[in-house]
Order: sequence, then C-alpha cells, then structure tokens
Amino acid sequence: MATLLVIAFWTAASVALALALSRLQNRTSAPQAAPFLGGGTPDTHAWQRYHFRAYTMTLLFIAFEMEMMFMYPWAVVFVSEGLKAMAEMGMFLTILAVGILYGWREGVFRWE
Repeated sequence: MATLLVIAFWTAASVALALALSRLQNRTSAPQAAPFLGGGTPDTHAWQRYHFRAYTMTLLFIAFEMEMMFMYPWAVVFVSEGLKAMAEMGMFLTILAVGILYGWREGVFRWE
C-alpha cells in the first residue's frame, strides 16, 4: 500500500511539473512567433514559392554530385576492370550529358 502511495505521489508531481513547464513555454513574444528569427521583420511570407528554375538547377546539381560519387570509386576499380569499367563510365557520362544538354536547351543556366 505504501509503495502504491509513493508511485501515485510521484506520478501526480510529474504531471503537475509537466503542466507548469508547458504553460511557461507558451509565453512567446511577437518576434519569437515570427517564422524568421534573425532580429528583423520578414520581407516575404515563409511559404513563398520558388521559381521553377531553382528546382531544375537543383536537379542538375544532384546529377553532378552523383557523377562525382560514382567517379571516385570508379577510378579505383578502373585499374582492375579495364575496358569494361571504361564502357560503364562512358554510358553513365552520356546519360548525364543528355540531361545537361536538355537543361541548357531549356535555359536553366541563364539567370534573368
């Protein structure tokens, strides 16, 4: 019975402490409630849409990153595999070049 009372007491104390702390944390000022916490007022809304050009540039960046991630281990394997590794890298670079040429044709590299 005594153990049950101790458990009930500590449970009630924990719940009371959690409620008190949650009420203290809800007191925020207007600048803290803003989505931009750099000290100034935001110029635009936080959910502002980006231009589509930013997404295509991001995809091209990821393509270049994947190329580098594939080329570093390839340089090690090239020594042992020879022509087979060269053919695989040629196909990979051809696919990337097609993507880059498509981006160039669409005008992704022109920032206006």
